[in-house]
Amino acid sequence: MHASYYHRLVGFGVPFEAVVARELADFCERCDGARDGLWLALDGGEVQGSIAIDGRDFAGAHLRWFITGDAVRGSGLGSRLLTDALNFCDAGGHRRVHLWTFEGLDAARHLYEKHGFRLVHQQAGARWGSAVNEQHFERLV
Repeated sequence: MHASYYHRLVGFGVPFEAVVARELADFCERCDGARDGLWLALDGGEVQGSIAIDGRDFAGAHLRWFITGDAVRGSGLGSRLLTDALNFCDAGGHRRVHLWTFEGLDAARHLYEKHGFRLVHQQAGARWGSAVNEQHFERLV
């Protein structure tokens, strides 16, 4: 889902897909239910959305792999996934939650800000395979 969506949107290719696959596999192998969470929204066994909290980061929980499918985008599913993930963070004592994204994902940014995130840093970068304006958001409780 990530590979096809971001390829269509900004031209990310194999480097992006490889990073997502490698980091998600690593997360799954070391996942600790007390600090980490992965939520999938399924419809008929098909993934329609996902979000993860990687609590291993000492600087705060890292919100990762947040996406919804084209068919459900705008339905409120993303807001529900984000709410569930942040409730997990709050219950687990994660006082800081942060994420990396890039400029131009306006609907996602709206959700982040609605849920208490603020933009703390921007920089030009190409770590995902194409040049974008990377953005770092955080939420403090």
